[in-house]
Amino acid sequence: MHYWLDTEFIEDGRTIELISIGIVAEDGRELYFQNAECDFSRASNWVKANVLPHLEGDFLTCTGSDRWKTRQAIATSIVRFLSWYPKEPHFEEGWKPEFWGYYADYDWVAFCQLFGAMIDLPKGFPMYANDIKQWCKQLGDPELPKQDKGEHNALADARWNKQAWEFLRTYEEDCVITRLDISNPFG
Repeated sequence: MHYWLDTEFIEDGRTIELISIGIVAEDGRELYFQNAECDFSRASNWVKANVLPHLEGDFLTCTGSDRWKTRQAIATSIVRFLSWYPKEPHFEEGWKPEFWGYYADYDWVAFCQLFGAMIDLPKGFPMYANDIKQWCKQLGDPELPKQDKGEHNALADARWNKQAWEFLRTYEEDCVITRLDISNPFG
């Protein structure tokens, strides 16, 4: 199953600290949480202006919304969200989740850190995320759809990632059909 993810984070060139995470599943389910353990005093002016206004509730006290969770609670919720049986997490044999993000490197680090080191990821999780921007470049860098609203809100960005992925899938299929039409003029 495909999952599109996005995170918002604080980074200082040495560390990445999760602020929020959004995941959209291929079947339409969505997950969004905000890290109640984040040290917001480390936020850059850019994060203060562009990310913090999108958070639900009060980020100084981590209250006013049920979206505020500890990192461990977020990790547990992600496992339940991705599993077939949310009350008792279980992954079917051969289950291979495919994670996608846009400029996904730091998002993937922030995601993996919820579970500890990368080696601590739950069984069956890949050790990498696929990057929509890299796929876009491989296809000639077509212009992606514009995001309507909510940029720098992790859930809104995860929704847009799914939209961009769907656009590229259709674009790639159209390119293949065009190449087939050109290479076989007799149809």
